[in-house]
Amino acid sequence: MNWKSVLRFAVSRKPRIPIKSPREIEFMRTAGSIASKILQALAKEVAPGKTTGEIDRMAAELMREHDCKSAFLGYRGFPGYTCISVNEEVVHGIGGDRRIQPGDIVKIDVGIVKSGFIGDNATTVGAGEIPLETKRLLAATEESLFQAISHARAGRKLADLCGAVEEFVAPRGFTVVREFVGHGVGRRLHEEPQVPNYRPQGKTPTLMPGMTLAIEPMVNAGVPSVRILEDGWTVITEDRKPSAHFEHTVLVTHGDPEILTWRPREAEPEMLGLPAW
Repeated sequence: MNWKSVLRFAVSRKPRIPIKSPREIEFMRTAGSIASKILQALAKEVAPGKTTGEIDRMAAELMREHDCKSAFLGYRGFPGYTCISVNEEVVHGIGGDRRIQPGDIVKIDVGIVKSGFIGDNATTVGAGEIPLETKRLLAATEESLFQAISHARAGRKLADLCGAVEEFVAPRGFTVVREFVGHGVGRRLHEEPQVPNYRPQGKTPTLMPGMTLAIEPMVNAGVPSVRILEDGWTVITEDRKPSAHFEHTVLVTHGDPEILTWRPREAEPEMLGLPAW
């Protein structure tokens, strides 16, 4: 679940970015693994005829089986165990009576709390065959996530990580949502720093080992602007064109980034019948 953007990089007082201890990292590995398992199970349930409420109820059952809690349920009044958003819905959709139709794309965002630490991840799944341009959207969004993750290394600037998303998708005709951003994650769902999907202006922090980031590209097929529906939660694209969302919780280390919510890739071009980038 992402953070409404109020970027603070240019202020004189630097926000404190939590650095996780080795013991805390072990807890986060456990939370991330569980969040990933639940997300993968829910993604397999996406099919024409299924309701978003059924998927959310399955999430509740899986969380009970894994002895964990939803990080979203009750957060600022959010009513769902997961966020389930369809087609032009970008993020924060609420599971309910909406029945998935052939050709829909469904975004599922799973955040869980285990032993006081949070794992947060998201994916976008097609219900049956989806249009060619929508396949391109999914493939570009997932690849932009991994482009950003490649910068999650000690000594790199946060700006380079953030900029990697837009710099990958924009030449391919897609836009990034600017009003909602990724974030640090750990004991709290939303920690510092904010992680936008574009290169922010001004100075940004240098990444350090022990930082844990929820990196989550939100990429639109049309205009970047969005609005919130009357339920106070569901974010949709202004032009009602499709949007895709992929997310991982990532640990910054002295070496390669560690994806705490690891799962197999789901939208590589070859997997969708598209030519390689």
